[in-house]
Amino acid sequence: MVSATIRRIVSPCWRPSIEGENSGDASGRSDGLLWYKDFGRHSDGDFSMAVVQANNLLEDQCQVESGPMSSIEGSPRGTFVGVYDGHGGPETARFVNGRLFKHIKKFTSENQGMSADVITKAFLATEEEFLALVKKQWQHKPQIASVGSCCLVGVIYSGELYIANAGDSRAVLGRLDEATKEIKAVQLSYEHNASLESVREELRSLHPNDPQIVVMKHTVWRVKGLIQISRSIGDAYLKKKEFNQAPLLTKFRLPEPFETPILKAEPTIQVQKLQPCDQFLIFASDGLWEHLSNQEAVDIVQSCPRNGVAKKLIKAALCEAAKKREMRYSDLKKIDRGVRRHFHDDITVIVVYLDSHNPRAPAVSIKGGGDFGIGIVNG
Repeated sequence: MVSATIRRIVSPCWRPSIEGENSGDASGRSDGLLWYKDFGRHSDGDFSMAVVQANNLLEDQCQVESGPMSSIEGSPRGTFVGVYDGHGGPETARFVNGRLFKHIKKFTSENQGMSADVITKAFLATEEEFLALVKKQWQHKPQIASVGSCCLVGVIYSGELYIANAGDSRAVLGRLDEATKEIKAVQLSYEHNASLESVREELRSLHPNDPQIVVMKHTVWRVKGLIQISRSIGDAYLKKKEFNQAPLLTKFRLPEPFETPILKAEPTIQVQKLQPCDQFLIFASDGLWEHLSNQEAVDIVQSCPRNGVAKKLIKAALCEAAKKREMRYSDLKKIDRGVRRHFHDDITVIVVYLDSHNPRAPAVSIKGGGDFGIGIVNG
């Protein structure tokens, strides 16, 4: 049954969905500023993914990779999910979308298995490559030093779930409560955002001699008064002092040079065994969670058909965004990219269902976002 609250959220944009529709569309589809892959299969079940653009250039990227997790013959198959929420521009998120999973496979091969250490190494290798790119382009394209990306990764491998996060995207598990028979939301990651007291305390402990490490600016806590997140890939201007000077724009330059990187690229990683009561996972950039609570998102997934459920979540969030501005969803849809950013952020959602493991499932590789053959176009 759909609760009154969820019906209120979803009903303005509810549209019946036919199970299996679009399942043969390997590359996804676009509808105005919305890109979606309504239905696909991975090694451990089904998935649905969708992206909606708000910025002039789409800054979110995402991917689902399912199949062998290493290049070793006969290695276990698994599923990799990545959500990359860029800021300052799309370059870092696009770079991560093309490189991070390749490093996961490389280090899984070297390690002869998946581990938290493998994932951390992949994050840091991707970071190192991007900073090398910044160094190469820095003089003629200084803006590249101020571009970064939050990175949320999920890996399902040999019955275990790995959640790695750097930034403020979020992974939420839908778990069956045996006592009540209801699906409860379990948050599996926490945000590295200066709005959280724990993050401010971590920053102060890492930079004890810097009283300005976190500053309240325009009613929002910011790292060095510049950025809300404390972990990311990219943001070279807050990682290496050589990039925090001319020709970088003055607004990004700090008055004092720094020796210790201000932001970190290392993710926080949670590892747990998957249980029969674990039903599905929702991976989403913070644009979704600005408008829906964890439980609201889980209730929508539970009450809707699998086909197109990621798109349903985005539409529910957009309905809430429109409602906050006292406008209709249909009117919000007419607003062009760029201007749309005043109403909501780019939003990426990937829903991954946890069914029985199928070692014979065909390999899957799909990327959502611009410049990878899956474009977001304005309709």
